[in-house]
Amino acid sequence: MEKLKDWFFGLQPRERVIVVAGAIIVPLVLLYMFALAPFYDAVGKRAQRVATKEGDVAWMRSVAPEMATLAASSPARGAPSGESLVVLIDRTSRECGLGAALTGQTPNGESSIRVRLESAEFDKLMVCLGTLQQTHAVNIDSAAIDRTGKPGLVNASLVLSRPGG
Repeated sequence: MEKLKDWFFGLQPRERVIVVAGAIIVPLVLLYMFALAPFYDAVGKRAQRVATKEGDVAWMRSVAPEMATLAASSPARGAPSGESLVVLIDRTSRECGLGAALTGQTPNGESSIRVRLESAEFDKLMVCLGTLQQTHAVNIDSAAIDRTGKPGLVNASLVLSRPGG
């Protein structure tokens, strides 16, 4: 420490002012670069995200009356038929062209079923699930869909349920 003092006091007065100014400015710049700048950047990003979300909410509120009108004029969701869920899934999958892909159905409690499809056409699967949901009031509780080696074909594990079984 004594060598540092000797070196400092050995400098010209103008050089000492530059060293002292540098000793003050360098920590301030480092503080800004490593603490304040990332903080301000994060705050700016959050503010932009909030503004985007507020815009989304405003848009949703503006189209809510139109959506309510459309929902009121759309056909009512199908009521559950007296058909068991196993039979309904089997029949609907054959109607959708997925009969060969349906490899397993396992009851999962009172009102749900686990369904396994292998090498099913993705487009047909989506149409079939939409039909089950819209026409037969079947809910999709969970879905795991994995692609296969062939384009357009998927393996799917689904848990489907219907109020009242």
